[in-house]
Amino acid sequence: MCRNIKTLFNFDPPVTDEEVRAASLQFVRKITGFSKPSKANEAAFMDAIDEIAAISARLLHSLDTNAPPKNREEEAAKAKARAAERFGD
Repeated sequence: MCRNIKTLFNFDPPVTDEEVRAASLQFVRKITGFSKPSKANEAAFMDAIDEIAAISARLLHSLDTNAPPKNREEEAAKAKARAAERFGD
């Protein structure tokens, strides 16, 4: 589950709200152990995603770096190469 949480800071183009929300969903899934909550837990699950997404967005927007922004395509290619080496073609 947790492999889907990606680094979101210092990319060009910058992170989107959808990417922050997707990472927040993966985080909540990981810590709860639910891929989909029961009806009884659905409201708490969704509230947690919303709160974590908001906190994450604030954090990402408040960070500073002197490093040049990373290119999304180059980083994706590197990740794909690492996966191919680790798991085979």
